[in-house]
Amino acid sequence: MAIVGGLDVHRRQITFDCLDGATEQVRRGRIVPATRARFRSWLEQLPRPAALADEGCTGWRFIVEECQAAGIEVQLAEPADTAAADGPSAGPRPTGRMPARSANCSPTGVFPRPGFRPGRPLKMRTLLRLYKDLRDEHTAWVQRIHATLFHHGVAAPTGNLLAADHRARLASGDGLSPAAHQAVLAALRTLNALENEMAPLRRRLTAFARKQPGCATLLEHYGVGPVTAVAIWAELGNARRFSSSRQAVRHTGLDVTVYSSDTKRSPGRLARQGPPLLRWALFEAAKCAARPSAPDYAYYQQVKARCGGNRAALSVARKLVRRAHHALRALGDEALAAV
Repeated sequence: MAIVGGLDVHRRQITFDCLDGATEQVRRGRIVPATRARFRSWLEQLPRPAALADEGCTGWRFIVEECQAAGIEVQLAEPADTAAADGPSAGPRPTGRMPARSANCSPTGVFPRPGFRPGRPLKMRTLLRLYKDLRDEHTAWVQRIHATLFHHGVAAPTGNLLAADHRARLASGDGLSPAAHQAVLAALRTLNALENEMAPLRRRLTAFARKQPGCATLLEHYGVGPVTAVAIWAELGNARRFSSSRQAVRHTGLDVTVYSSDTKRSPGRLARQGPPLLRWALFEAAKCAARPSAPDYAYYQQVKARCGGNRAALSVARKLVRRAHHALRALGDEALAAV
């Protein structure tokens, strides 16, 4: 490999550190501003062949797309693995440390292959994150209505708070002060707007899940719905990049940390070093194991009696990601087929 380098993407600049394999000279610098056009012009001046490594943080997408368009090999590094490769540090990492380390070793020998294909999982991943943000906002406004009713001593409607008859009761403001009534009306208007945004997104995700082979396979697992199936498929990516289902669990951040003498973190906590959307989808699907008809119901009840419902759901979620890994891996290239 003629050029091996590392990139560190910031809001205003991209720092790079490249090693020339022939002359063993190291070239360092900054790409300002950190835009697609400016990075593309920098790639045009980069000697070939070349391989670059970049941390999988915000901004990696346009870096990877431009490198692939320019015919340059690119690898994503998990931030946690990048920090571990640097060894223990007594203080904060200086700017550009990632490129300096990556430039002295081949990215293909250190970092796993990225689990994405431009235009497929990435597009759905963006839609999923939008849907999740809208859903979280929707939940927050529903909770705000509940809090307002309780604060004024008004009994909340039983069942679905946003059913048609319940909405009419809330809009009447019975038992509420004028200010609280205005707050509830504002909440209802906001909820209507959020639902109008969420409905077409959910229909699109559902249609995709039923047509895409990988998502359709995930739908066969108990508790996995159309939205969670697309989330698992998009965030897990190419399952063949994981040599074992254990690595897939680690990618989700659902693995449990253990004691290490060079860290101050207490053992027995979730790593949380993977995609948050993937953890959410797996946890939502795993909660269905609380139903008596679920195949993991006995296991869920056993763990719940010992550790509680949340830990039981997390244990089932780890089982789900292992099953998803094996199912997608068995499909091969068809798992990422275009729709």
